[in-house]
Amino acid sequence: MTYYRSTIVDIGPEALEMAAAGVFILFGEPLPEALAEVSVVHRPSQTLEGHAINVGDIITIGGQELTITLVGELATKNLDDLGHVVLYVNHPGQKLLPGSVQADGELPVVERGQTIEFRAGS
Repeated sequence: MTYYRSTIVDIGPEALEMAAAGVFILFGEPLPEALAEVSVVHRPSQTLEGHAINVGDIITIGGQELTITLVGELATKNLDDLGHVVLYVNHPGQKLLPGSVQADGELPVVERGQTIEFRAGS
């Protein structure tokens, strides 16, 4: 079951470099000017509506699936309120900040127009 869906509308110039290293700063509109350079900007079409992000859930970016392994205590609230979460892909041992999520899987290549989905795990 998909519980959050969004479309990528812009990608900051430094966001692609960070994504290649497995760090994605997702931010909904409007975003703070200070984060525009490093953010993957998206526009939600389906919001959380009370659903929490959980370990074992799946994040899909442009069709590439990632499995969530850790969830910071503010990640759900930040995604719901601001469309904001920092996603670390394949970073075991990374200190998890409160608004962050860790996931494992093949690194997605982000492009404008792609869909981001959060789905409940099985």
